[in-house]
Amino acid sequence: MSGMLYLVPTPIGNLGDISPRARETLEQADFIAAEDTRVSLKLLNHLGIKKSLVSYYEHNKSFKGTVILDRILSGETCALVSDAGSPAISDPGEDLVRMCAEHGITVCAIPGPCAVITALSISGLPTGRFCFEGFLSTSKKSRKAHLESLSAETRTMIFYEAPHKLLNTLQDLADTFGGDRKISLCRELTKLHEEVVRTTLAEAIAHYSDNPPKGEFVLVVDGAAPIEKPVATTDDAAYRVQELMAGGMSRKDAVKQTAKELDLPKNVVYDASLSNFETE
Repeated sequence: MSGMLYLVPTPIGNLGDISPRARETLEQADFIAAEDTRVSLKLLNHLGIKKSLVSYYEHNKSFKGTVILDRILSGETCALVSDAGSPAISDPGEDLVRMCAEHGITVCAIPGPCAVITALSISGLPTGRFCFEGFLSTSKKSRKAHLESLSAETRTMIFYEAPHKLLNTLQDLADTFGGDRKISLCRELTKLHEEVVRTTLAEAIAHYSDNPPKGEFVLVVDGAAPIEKPVATTDDAAYRVQELMAGGMSRKDAVKQTAKELDLPKNVVYDASLSNFETE
């Protein structure tokens, strides 16, 4: 009988954010798979938990993922943790979850700290629709392609960034989205020196050029303004139906296509085709 995989979120700064359920899961698991065992050991010592730790990170995930999977299939329960926040979000835990799903292993996620949601909620930018883009590639070509694919994105966008890469990233964002685009830079979330800077990309570049950035950042960037399509009129509909019919299309098909193209009700398009610009 196979065991289970638990995804256990850990504090992103304030150790008081560990939940009773997360703590209980760590205590009851047979072993813990950790991104950095040294970081996780500090948390476990703080909680007074002694547990077997297995390292699982980007550069050993292929080998260690198989080892962890075999242990779970043999009946053991594994708690997966990252250095901070919810595991399997922008980290190799994603691959372990997929492997477990492919083998029919139950995966249970414990709710808890998440830098993405924490930053979004205090950003002051629209929260109804958003997309998480993680860390941008260090490859200039891939980085440029990634940002260009977001050039017309209307949802709020969220990125992670390290302090030593922040200025270059801000410049790349400004080059793609324009310097006047709004951004909230969330730093050291839940920690003593938590800070949120709400500004524009151009002003952020100027600020951090004079004030070297410190700490890990979550960048919340305003989406592009929606492109408003012109509202089609009945005259537009009548002209389009006439054009399609002149090309040999039946009135029924011409009305159907016109309604789809102009985003108008078919009955409105049909009436317009009869009252205006009749084909002689």
